Amino acid sequence: MSDSVKKPEKAEEEKLFYHWNTIPNWLCFLRIALIPVFSVLFVKGYYIPAFIVMIVAALTDLLDGKIARKYNMVSNLGKNLDPLADKLSQMAIVIILIVHFWDGYLKYILALFIVKELIMIIAGVILLAMGMRPGAAEIWGKIATTVFYIFMITIIAIGGEGSALYNVAFFKPFILSDTVITVMVIISLIFMIVSILGYVPGFFKQLREHKEEKNKNNNG
Repeated sequence: MSDSVKKPEKAEEEKLFYHWNTIPNWLCFLRIALIPVFSVLFVKGYYIPAFIVMIVAALTDLLDGKIARKYNMVSNLGKNLDPLADKLSQMAIVIILIVHFWDGYLKYILALFIVKELIMIIAGVILLAMGMRPGAAEIWGKIATTVFYIFMITIIAIGGEGSALYNVAFFKPFILSDTVITVMVIISLIFMIVSILGYVPGFFKQLREHKEEKNKNNNG
């Protein structure tokens, strides 16, 4: 009797939307909703409002994880929604920066970030199609995301002509040179590569375990 009761409960807990209505998940929804707001503001030339929106989005990214862990609000939806929000946010920022540096060599380096996110999305889709969920971000992935946000927000804020704070007199002495911008992008790229290399073993481990489980069930 106890086994028959536990199995439905366990199946219910494994559903994607089980206990989804949490503050961290709503922060993720907010972060996703802010992506087009930031993009439109920046394209329209409202650099300071766009910069503020991006700061708010970055803060929601920091808060949702802390709240989820501290108040035990970790959910199945959040485990999938948070990395999706990160990917969409990072792709939007990179696209904006590519437009910003359209005539420079940095656009080619920045394009690698989009390639990375597309690879991660494809890998996640493969796992989901096979009935598995992408693994949680490893420590290097979290570090890479933090470095990305710090450097890219800085570049958008004071990264040369056309940056958000370029015309603000107080920030004139802090405007970054092309060399500094290039170094920041390359450092972020290195962390990105390390995070991918850290993700690959777990991805293939999931595929291998799935195959072994499938063979075991077929033989059974």
